[in-house]
This record gives sequence, C-alpha cells and structure tokens, in this order.
Amino acid sequence: MKKELKPDSQPAPNAQAAAKKGLLPLLGPAFIAAVAYVDPGNVAANITAGARYGYLLVWVLVLANLMAVIIQYQSAKLGLVTGKSLPEILGERLHRGKRIAYWIQAEIIAAATDLAEIVGGAIALQLLFGLPLLAGGFIVGCVSLALLIFQNERRQKQFETIVIGLLVIITVGFLSGLVISPPDPAAAFKGLLPRFAGTDTVLIAASMLGATVMPHAIYLHSSLVNHRFPDLGSRDIPHLLRASKHDVAYALLVAGAVNIALLLLAASALAGQSGTDSIEGAHHAIESALGTTIGVIFAIGLLASGLASTSVGAYAGSEIMGGLLHVRVPLFARRLVTLLPALLILWLYPNPTWALVVSQVALSFGIPLAVIPLAVYTRRRELMGKYQDNTVMCWIMGAISLLIIALNLLLVVLTFMGIAV
Repeated sequence: MKKELKPDSQPAPNAQAAAKKGLLPLLGPAFIAAVAYVDPGNVAANITAGARYGYLLVWVLVLANLMAVIIQYQSAKLGLVTGKSLPEILGERLHRGKRIAYWIQAEIIAAATDLAEIVGGAIALQLLFGLPLLAGGFIVGCVSLALLIFQNERRQKQFETIVIGLLVIITVGFLSGLVISPPDPAAAFKGLLPRFAGTDTVLIAASMLGATVMPHAIYLHSSLVNHRFPDLGSRDIPHLLRASKHDVAYALLVAGAVNIALLLLAASALAGQSGTDSIEGAHHAIESALGTTIGVIFAIGLLASGLASTSVGAYAGSEIMGGLLHVRVPLFARRLVTLLPALLILWLYPNPTWALVVSQVALSFGIPLAVIPLAVYTRRRELMGKYQDNTVMCWIMGAISLLIIALNLLLVVLTFMGIAV
C-alpha cells in the first residue's frame, strides 16, 4: 500500500534538508522522465522528418515540447499531492475488467517503447563496431539489465546520476553536428507555421508527437517524485511543487533542444539526399558531409540514448503494472520479457528505422489514455485539495487532449480512407 502524506506538522527530514541547500538537490525526477523524450524513436522520427521535408515540421516539435512541459509537471503535481502515482490512482478507481484492459493497452505502448530503444541501440552498435543488429540488440538489453541494479528507492539518486550522465552524452552527440552545419534561420523560422504537405507528413507528425510526448513518461513521473521524497509532509508540498516546475522546465529544455537539433541537422545537411531518411543513411551522410568524428559522436549519442531510455522504459513498465494490477514483477524478469519482441523485429524486419517510426505512431495513440485521466484527476478537489487545477489549467489540459486526439483521428482518416492532404 502506498504511503499517505504526513499531517501538517513538520516537513519531512529529507525534503527539509534539501530545501536548505537550495534548488539543485531537488532536481532529478524530470531528467529521468526526459530521457524518454530523446530515445532512438525520436532520432528516427526527427531525422526522417528533416531529411524528407526539410524544416516543414519544426512546429510539431515546438508544440509537442510545450505540451510535454505542462503534462510532465501535472504528473509530478499529482504524485506529490496525493502521494500516489497515476497508475495507482487508476488501479484504485477502475473496476477489474477496465483495469486489465487499461493495463493491456499500456503494455502494448510499453512494447512499442522497448522496440524503439533496443533497435536504436542495436543500430548504434552496428554503426560503431559493425555488429549484426541482432547481436547489438542483445548487448543493449544486457547492459540495460545491469543499469536496473541502480533502480530502486534506496538508490534513486545514483540512478538519476547515471541517467543524467547519459543524457549529457546524448545532448553532445546530437548537437555537435549543428556546429559544423548550422541551419538556415529563415527556413527554420518558417517551419514554425503549422501546415502539412501530404498524407505522409501527417504520419511523420504523429510519429514525432508520439516520440516527444511519451505515455510511459507521464505514468512514471508521478512515481519518480514519490520515490525521490518518500516521507513527504504536507508542508513540503508547496516547496517541492515550485522545485518541480524548475526540474521539468530545465529537463525538457534539454530534451526539446536535442529533438529540434536533430530535425534541423537533417534539414540542413541531409534534405534531398537519397537514402538519408534512415538512421544508417543519415549517419553515412553525416560522416560524408561533416567528417568521421561527428559521425562517431552521433553514434555514441544514439547508443547512450538507447541504453538510458531502455532502463527508464523498464522502470515505467514496472510502475504501470504495479499500479494497475497490484502485482510487482521483478524488473529483471520484466526486462527479459519485453526484450524478445524487439529482438524479433531486428531479426525479421529489413528496415529497422521505419519500424522505429511506426512504433512512435503507436505511442501517439496511447497519449490520450494517459493525458485524459491525468487531466481529470488533477482537477478533482477530493484528490488534490487546494492544489486542484484552476479553470485556465483545466482548459489547457482539455485543449491538449483534444489536439492529440484530433491528430490521431486525422491520421486514421488519411491513411485508411485514402484522402489526400
């Protein structure tokens, strides 16, 4: 059973001690969640968008990142105020049949996430060392198992340190190319105008959205804040909510910069070149245009992305299952099970980059199922008390939900009814 918040007497010792040291000790949970926003699925989606359509879809990333900032803060707020995660609250309020159905869709989304992370890491190892994709995927899965040793409440800070270190490598790896091949400022600014240029651009936009606003990160963030501060008192909450705003803003500023940089790099260095709308093709073109060093740095960033995100994904899956089914499966066992579909894709599918893009489209369909309950619960006074959402935030969360649903419906109509944009 999840702990209840302490009465309004004294702040919890760990939060109180951190508060005396300033903001920095309170940062961390959002940076773990932010890794989900820079996983290999993002690399595939953003490179495909930039290589095929130049700067056309810059607006999708900017809008998605703005939505992500709001959503992740709302998830952190729900966790801090209630002392429970979003999956736990769903598990308490849904009947058994609905809980199981909800868990099944969440597991499908988690499988799509694992696919992106393992495949991306395998591609990175192939680029760096020439390893077969299947062998690379197995190695990434094994390393992610090792990283999970650090994932528990007692070692939360160590896990955060490792993940943030990998995030730094990811950032350097994916931003370095822009130094050599800067984007066209006028064209990039024009890309902020919302528009599509055919059915395929809607598919790519949905993939970019699914890769940026990750459903499992929404579920996970509400757990992370409570694992970081397990003995909250009610007097801690205002300070930690303020700290969470900074945590989310800084973490997603980094993640947003990486995503936009990937698209801008593809648009400036790869647009119009045949075969560059895959990670392998993009890497080859980057090496040819920008030099071997930049190509190696890019591949290292991709590898760090796969390793970090696959560990975070396993963590999220465990929290989702525990909250919805009230069953705790060891992370190692869960990691082994979710590794198998990704290895099958690497073995059987000839175009792993396109598999990444399609997996991110699947994620976009899972976003409303995480965002809508979050919007409903954060506005309820019986759950949130004086921290319930005000009218403006209710409207914003409603607009975000409707926008995501509209994009998904548009994708279905365009794809299955053959209507051209």
